[in-house]
Amino acid sequence: MGKPYSIDLRERVQAEVENGQSRRAAARRYDVSASFAVKLAARVCRTGSAEPARQGRPPGGGKLAPYLTALLEWVSAEPDITMPELAAKLKAEKDVAAHPASLSRVLLKADYCFKKNACGLGGRARGRASGS
Repeated sequence: MGKPYSIDLRERVQAEVENGQSRRAAARRYDVSASFAVKLAARVCRTGSAEPARQGRPPGGGKLAPYLTALLEWVSAEPDITMPELAAKLKAEKDVAAHPASLSRVLLKADYCFKKNACGLGGRARGRASGS
């Protein structure tokens, strides 16, 4: 992900525009793209600030957050349910399509983990036997 231009540069470009220079001329003077100067002026007009917008995904839980309680209830009721089965159940009951890996990440974020042992039954992960 790219880094935004510094506040100092943003303010200098905006000051040039406010002093009557065209956006493109201000961009040439400070060796930035014309697109940056145009978008900066529009942002200052819209928000009143030359601060860059927040980068990255917006905070929140994503599309599965509203269904977390239902997912946790289903997993608690049927502890050996697989992620593909959970995805199919979510689609059938809530009409929400989700990839099994997404469901796994949501359950891990909710501090829910379930480790299966070698026999396929739920339980603690087996360690090495001592003395062998």
